[in-house]
Amino acid sequence: MEHLFWRGSSPLLRRKFFGTFLAAQQFLAPLLSRSPTASAHVRASASPTAASSLPGSEGAALSGGCVPRRYLSGSGFNVPPSAQFVARPVGVCSMMRLPVQSSAQGLDAAFVGVPLDIGTSNRPGARFGPRHIRAESVMVRTYNPSTGAAPFHSLRVADIGDVNVNLFNLRDSCRQIREAYQKIVAAGCIPLTLGGDHTITYPILQAVVEKHGPVGLVHVDAHTDTGDEALGEKICHGTPFRRCVDEGLLDCKRVVQIGIRGSSYTLDPFRYNQDKHVSDSGSQTFSPLVLQQGFRIVPAENCWLKSLVPLMGEVRQQMGAKPIYISFDIDALDPAYDPGTGAPEIAGLTPAQALEIIRGCKGLNIVGCDLVEFAPIYDASGNTAIMGANLLFEMLCVLPGVKTI
Repeated sequence: MEHLFWRGSSPLLRRKFFGTFLAAQQFLAPLLSRSPTASAHVRASASPTAASSLPGSEGAALSGGCVPRRYLSGSGFNVPPSAQFVARPVGVCSMMRLPVQSSAQGLDAAFVGVPLDIGTSNRPGARFGPRHIRAESVMVRTYNPSTGAAPFHSLRVADIGDVNVNLFNLRDSCRQIREAYQKIVAAGCIPLTLGGDHTITYPILQAVVEKHGPVGLVHVDAHTDTGDEALGEKICHGTPFRRCVDEGLLDCKRVVQIGIRGSSYTLDPFRYNQDKHVSDSGSQTFSPLVLQQGFRIVPAENCWLKSLVPLMGEVRQQMGAKPIYISFDIDALDPAYDPGTGAPEIAGLTPAQALEIIRGCKGLNIVGCDLVEFAPIYDASGNTAIMGANLLFEMLCVLPGVKTI
């Protein structure tokens, strides 16, 4: 953008810009000298590449003191800029305004978008989810005062952009997603995915399992997504976990599905899954459905008007120390809170319960997370995008290695 501005602007416009810039610099200099953090953020907002190409004092004014990496802290971590010093609309639209990298090399965790929605069975639009989550993520700040988590001072995090997909071929898209995530996982990086419909979790898990073996799953959703096929197709957003079972990707005794609800085409919608109903006993706070595959289902009705902290205590025991994956479908929440989704179901979870679930995963061996099925066209307010951005931040805060202060 800077290159285009300088190339297309007149000398008069450039002189006016630098007059304003130098005046502002003189005004801010005393303040910035008293705040090293503010100084670093303001200097980082300029582009050393663009500045070095300018003549004379103009180039020196912009390039002087500039750091080569955007928002790089002195400790070697990437820290999002504070809105106290850098206006929220400023900069490239990345997740939380983090630096953008072309690969996961050198990162502990990375935000990555998968703009795919051709696996949907009802309302499309989730292909635009990643860019809208990124846009609204400017409201998410650096620390989590509620939990004490300081993710950006614990892990090296960046936004590595979007996976390319084939919007005319779902199976080919799955191949591209799998191959992209193989590289991410091989780099030792934990992916936090911005979806995209729920189909994407299937190829992501194919890649994750290559490194970690079969994983446990904390699946938050209105639907089990264990259908066998739809319209004659085996791959769609209603079948990912059926395919995962078929391929041995899941450690089925360590799978929990929370928030399941809605009408169905049969009186026994869990016929593929349901084995028996386990009644409340002992420490069992929530009466679960234990499925033939070994899954545990916690219907939304079992969550109404309750704190889910006791449930997550049980989940942590179930998951143990082995690798787990978190998959959060935004339609798990009641549509009063997040109308921007393709398959809304009434009487869902609350945002507070969503936080209890994610925060309840702290201490688990999390090897990947996703937030899927956000379709921005159905929520012009942007509230669903803000919800998605915050839930992804909460997932980042519970990753292994994140320190609390």
